[in-house]
Amino acid sequence: MTSFARVESSQNWGTLIWEIRTVNHRYLEPHFRLPDSMREIEPRLRDLLRKSLGRGKVECSLKVIRGEGDEPLNVNRHTLHQLNGALAVISEIIPRAKKADALEILRWPGVLEQTEADIGIIHNDAVEAFAKALEQVQESREREGAELKQYILQRLANTGQEIIVVRKFMPELLQAQRDKITQRLNDMKVEFDHNRLEQELVFLAQKADVEEELDRLETHIKEVTRILNSAGAVGRRLDFLMQELNREANTLGSKAVGVEVTQSAVNLKVLIEQMREQICNIE
Repeated sequence: MTSFARVESSQNWGTLIWEIRTVNHRYLEPHFRLPDSMREIEPRLRDLLRKSLGRGKVECSLKVIRGEGDEPLNVNRHTLHQLNGALAVISEIIPRAKKADALEILRWPGVLEQTEADIGIIHNDAVEAFAKALEQVQESREREGAELKQYILQRLANTGQEIIVVRKFMPELLQAQRDKITQRLNDMKVEFDHNRLEQELVFLAQKADVEEELDRLETHIKEVTRILNSAGAVGRRLDFLMQELNREANTLGSKAVGVEVTQSAVNLKVLIEQMREQICNIE
């Protein structure tokens, strides 16, 4: 499901801003964009994400803004020397290259250091804020899920109506086909074995009988409804049932003996495809 969450957490040391975006995906595929100083907590974040979500492509972005205070700025001299050496190499190869100013150098990852105590506090705050953002994502997905449920239930109801239509027309269509064959033989004014004709008509009726397919369609509709009303992740079970519904609709179409049944088979396939497209968004 698609969802978005943004959590801003203000602390004594500064501010954390989490943004989480999710889109449909068959499996859980998380992507994190974190400052270098926060890479250490990525395993904790992934663990929280797995416990909260089961499917979806999830993009998680964290921005850390340090507050203005009286703390001294600690410069990592080793990183600074490495950066200076790299700049010297660039100047040697490309003399006209733009020189970096001091503020740009300070923004380079790792140049400014934080105390270990600060890092630990910031890490914990970041994990707590991430958990809150996940709660927002879940709430958003639950709202969307409720809407998708109503969408699918409506199409299930329409599917049931198509089954009623087919059941209504089948006896009339079989009788019409029977009468048509008999009339053609009479028009040809040829002698025929009535017993053999009766056997062939029975065989033809058996081939065109779709009662079993209609029964299975109704069974699948009941199962989809039951799963939609159950708790937990249901997306993959619904995927499977859509395949089964589509299989029965195809068989129904191949056995169709009249325009009405053919049209109903087409309508069923359209309804099933509409449900399948939305079920791809359900966890």
